[in-house]
Amino acid sequence: MPCDQVIALVLAAGSSRRFGTDKRMALLADGRGVLESTLVAVAEVFARVYVVLRAEDSPAALGVPPGIGVIRAPHATRGMGASLAQAVAELAESEAEALAVFLGDMPWIDATTQRYLCTRVNRSNIVRPHYRGGPGHPVLFGRNFWPALRRLDGDNGARELLREQRTVCVNVDVEDSGILQDIDTPAGLRPTIARATFQDGADIVKRRGQHPSNG
Repeated sequence: MPCDQVIALVLAAGSSRRFGTDKRMALLADGRGVLESTLVAVAEVFARVYVVLRAEDSPAALGVPPGIGVIRAPHATRGMGASLAQAVAELAESEAEALAVFLGDMPWIDATTQRYLCTRVNRSNIVRPHYRGGPGHPVLFGRNFWPALRRLDGDNGARELLREQRTVCVNVDVEDSGILQDIDTPAGLRPTIARATFQDGADIVKRRGQHPSNG
C-alpha cells in the first residue's frame, strides 16, 4: 500500500541507560540530534508521523520538528511495550491501514527501504526487514493487529506478538544496514554506508544509498 495509508510511530521514551546521557540529543556529524535526525528521515517518507515521549519531555529541547505529532507515555518506565500500547490506543480512531514502528535512535534507515516496506504491508500481515539474516526496524503492523498491540506491556515491545503471529509475518531481505543501526553508546554515532537492495521473489530493485551524515 502507499505510505500515505501508513502511520509512522517513532518510539523515543526510553531512558538511555547504556548511553550515559540523553542520547536523543546527542549530535551526529550533520549537527542534528539523534532523535531529530530520525524524525526528519521518517517524515521524508510518511505524511503522518508521531513520536512517543516521556511525560516530562520537552519536544522543543529534543528537536522535534514542526508537524510531528507528540504522544505522551505516562507509563514509559514500564518499558517499550507499555509505551507502544499507549500510542496505539491514541491512534485507534485514525483511518490508517497499517502502523510502521520505528525506534528513535535509528536515523540511518534508507528512505527507499521505508517506501518499499509500505508496498508489502496490508491489514492482515506484519512486515519486517532483514539485513543479512538479522531482523531490524521499522516493523509494520497491519490494522488487524492493533488490538493486540494495545495489550502490550513491559520491556519486550512486540517480540511475543511477532512470535505468535509468525505465520503472517513477511520478512523482507534488504541490503540496508541502517535497519540494524541503533545507537546504544557514543561509539554508535558514526554509521556505516549500505546499499539498499530489496528482494521480492524474482524481482530485485536496487538503489545506491548513502546516508546524509556520510556526505
